[in-house]
Amino acid sequence: MAQSAAKRPVVLIVEDEFLIRMRAADIIEGGGFEVVEAADADEAILILESRGDIRVVFTDIRMPGSMDGLKLAHAVRDRWPPVHIVATSAHHTVIDELPAGTVFLPKPYSERKIVGALDALIAS
Repeated sequence: MAQSAAKRPVVLIVEDEFLIRMRAADIIEGGGFEVVEAADADEAILILESRGDIRVVFTDIRMPGSMDGLKLAHAVRDRWPPVHIVATSAHHTVIDELPAGTVFLPKPYSERKIVGALDALIAS
């Protein structure tokens, strides 16, 4: 029997490239999670402010707007400490700048790695 939507952990995907965001949403929903999508960090902050059920923020690092994914990760860690963070990028130079406890997944990432990382974070 499938989990009801209310009981599935909620993952906020923050990705400015529509096709990449759509693919990540398909993967994450297929892994048993509920997905909320944001096209940039500003939209993500509004969602986080309005919803108390976000368990994980899955964000790209390089995004246009008032803040990139790195700044978003720090904002999430400061304002919503219980929320887990998964950061993704094709550029590995940002790893040392991520907040403590952030999981980094290099692009391109596999379905197995995404779902495995999310399962591990939710279980912790």
